[in-house]
Amino acid sequence: MNYKLVFHILGMILRVEAVLMLPSLVIAYATGDGDAKAFLLAMVITMAVGQLLCFLPWRGVKMQARDGFATVALTWIVLSMCGALPYVFSGVLPNFIDAFFETVSGFTTTGSTVLTFIEGQPRGILFWRAQTQWMGGVGVLVLALALVPKLGEGSVYLMRAESPGPIKSKLTPRVSDTAKILYSIYIGLTVGEIFSLRLAGMPWYDCFIHAFSTISTGGFSNRNASIAAYGSLAVEWIIIVFMFLSGINFALLYFAVRRNFKAVFESEELRSYTLMATLATVFIVINLVVKAGWELNLRTVTDSAFQVVTLMTTTGYMTYDYTLWPTFSQTVLIFVMFAGACAGSTAGGVKQIRVVLLVKNLRREVRRILHPRQVTTIRSDGERVDEPILSGISLFFFAYILMLLVVTLVVSWDDVGFTAAFTASLTCISNVGPAFSVLGPTSNFAALSGVSKLFLSLNMLLGRLEIMPLLLLLFPSLWKKK
Repeated sequence: MNYKLVFHILGMILRVEAVLMLPSLVIAYATGDGDAKAFLLAMVITMAVGQLLCFLPWRGVKMQARDGFATVALTWIVLSMCGALPYVFSGVLPNFIDAFFETVSGFTTTGSTVLTFIEGQPRGILFWRAQTQWMGGVGVLVLALALVPKLGEGSVYLMRAESPGPIKSKLTPRVSDTAKILYSIYIGLTVGEIFSLRLAGMPWYDCFIHAFSTISTGGFSNRNASIAAYGSLAVEWIIIVFMFLSGINFALLYFAVRRNFKAVFESEELRSYTLMATLATVFIVINLVVKAGWELNLRTVTDSAFQVVTLMTTTGYMTYDYTLWPTFSQTVLIFVMFAGACAGSTAGGVKQIRVVLLVKNLRREVRRILHPRQVTTIRSDGERVDEPILSGISLFFFAYILMLLVVTLVVSWDDVGFTAAFTASLTCISNVGPAFSVLGPTSNFAALSGVSKLFLSLNMLLGRLEIMPLLLLLFPSLWKKK
C-alpha cells in the first residue's frame, strides 16, 4: 500500500470535513445552545490532523486499486471518529461509542439513533447530524474529487470503491467531471425539496434538516415523531416523491435531464424498482383494509406508500408505527428493506440490479439443467453481463447474509428478542434506520450494549461500502509497503 498517498487523501478529506462543520458552528453560535465551543474544538482538531497528513509528500506516486479500497475504508472510519467529536465535546453523547454509532449512522445514511429526546437537543448538533447524512449520501470521496480533482487517473479507483452497485461506469471520461455532475444533481434535488417543503408550510430550519436527510436517504429528523409530527399530506407526498427520486440511479437522472429518455425507460433496474414499490404498496393497502379494518382512503394509501418508499429507499422516516400492522404487512416491509433501491443512488440494501441479475442467473442455471448443451448469456439493458460480475454478485450476497447473521448473533446477547436482533442487523447493513419490535420506529438503539453498537456500526460501514473495502483491511498483504 502507498501509505503517503493514502494518508494524504485522508488528510484532504479531514480538512473538507472540518470546513463543513462551519454551518453547524454558526447555527450553534446564533442559537446560543452552548455547543459552539464543541464545534470549534472539533474543527480545530480535525483540521490539524488533516493538515499534518497533507504535509506528507505524495507526488509521483501512482494510485493502484488496492490503494483506492484502503483509502475508502480508512477514510470512512477516521471521518466518523472525527465527526463524533461534536457529540462528545458538547455532552450530548459523552460516551464515545454512542457518539461513534450516531456519526457512522449519519455518514452511512442509515438513520439509526441512540438519542432519546430529539427535540431537546441543541440545534447545531441536530443540523450536524443531518449534514453528516447529506455528506455521506453520494460519498465524501466523490465530494473531494469534485472539489480537488488532482489525483489524475488513479481517482477512478476511489469512485469505484465508494460508489454502490456491481456495475461501475463514468458519465464522462474524467472522473472529476463525473463527480461534479453527480453533485450537481444531488444539490439540485436538495434545493428542490427545500423549497417544496417550505411551500407546504414547513419551517426553514426543518426544511434543510429533512431535505438533507431525504435526498441522502438517511432519515434523521429533528422531531421525535419524525414526519408524523407535521400531520400534513402535502409534506408526506413531497417527501415520498423525493425519496423515490433519490433511490433512482443518478446516471438515469442525468440522462433524464439530458432528455435521453430511451435510456431511462429501457432500464430494467428502474422497472424492477418501480414495480416492487407499487406492488408492495398495493399489497399493504389490501392487507390493512381486509385484516386490520382500515378504511380505503387517501390516508391509508399515503401511510402505506410512505412506509414502503421510506424503507425501500432505506431512508427510515416514519408516519405510522408499522410494528402495529398485521404480520403480512411487516413481512412485505422487511422484504423491500432487504432488496433496497437502485445501484448508483444514495440508497442502501442489496440493490435492485443485484436482485434482477440473481433471478436471471437462477433461471439460467435451471435451464442449464434441462438443456446441458445450451449456452446462455445474461444481459442487462441489452448489454452482456460478464461472468466475473455475476460471480462477484454471488459472493457479495453470501458475505451480506453472513455478516447479517453474525451481527444478529452478537446483538441477541442483549436479550432483545430474535425479531429485534435480526432486524437491527438487517436495518444497519441495509442502511435503513429503524428496526422492528423493541427497536422499532418509535424507539431507538440506546439500550443496547457497547459491543452491540460497535458491531452494528461495523454493519453500517459494511453496507455503505458494500463489504469488500472493509474486508480487505483484514488481509496482511494489503498493509505491505510498496
